[in-house]
This record gives sequence, C-alpha cells and structure tokens, in this order.
Amino acid sequence: MNTDENNAPSIAEMMHLDNQICFSVYAAAHAFAHAYKPLLTPLGLTYPQYLVMLVLWESAALGVNEIGQRLGLDSGTLSPLLKRLEAAGHIVRKRADGDERRVVISLTPQGKALQKQAETVAAAIGRKTGCTIEDAVDLRNRLNLLSAQLRA
Repeated sequence: MNTDENNAPSIAEMMHLDNQICFSVYAAAHAFAHAYKPLLTPLGLTYPQYLVMLVLWESAALGVNEIGQRLGLDSGTLSPLLKRLEAAGHIVRKRADGDERRVVISLTPQGKALQKQAETVAAAIGRKTGCTIEDAVDLRNRLNLLSAQLRA
C-alpha cells in the first residue's frame, strides 16, 4: 500500500475491499456466526436464537419491542425467531395484562436450564478468538464506540 508523508493510505487505496473497515467487520461477523454454529447445534439453537436467549437470561421477561431494541431487530425478523423458540419449549409468549398490543416473552424452566449448557459456548468462543480477556474487552468497547458513532 502506498502512503503519503503521514503514512496514510491514498483515497484510491482505501477503495480496495481489503482496506475497508466495513468489510473487516462484515467478515468478522460471518466468521463469528460460523464459529458458533457447531457449538449451538447441540443446544438446538441458531445464532440469532442464541442472541435472543442471552437477552432473556439477563431479564427473565421482556416485551418483544424491548428484545428487538436490544438486538437491533424489527418485529418482522424477531417474530419467527420467537415462534421457533416457543415451539422448542424455551419461551412463552403472552399478551400483557392491561395492554393487548404488548406481547411479553418469558423463559420456561427448560429455557432457564439451557443457560447452564450455554456457558460452555462462551468459553469455547473465547478460546477460538485467541484474545486475552483484556483484549476482548478492549475490542468490544471499540466496536461499541464505532457502532454508536455510526448511529449518531
């Protein structure tokens, strides 16, 4: 890569796919999903379902809108995930008392028990990244800052 006196790549060089931050983030997201698949299959979960379960393990009952906000998913994407999790016996969907428009999602005992099994997933992914805990925390913080800046 040619650089100017400030060691910054030229605009033309930044237009190469491999020099794009967005592509690096995109490729890393796909690599994560691929790494999770063999770990989640024995639990009967897909990666998006796992993310929903992570949110519910933090708060045993949440509205669909709250889950969607946490994950950045719209109800059209989230509803089929929730239906599959309900069919698997991990969650229950119920209309909120006093507001028929609001659907509350809560964990079943089976869904709560799945959390213990899922702890091995986090440990395995941690090993796969090759990051120290400090490196992982720093990377997460930098990505969260990047996301916030892009949303601003």
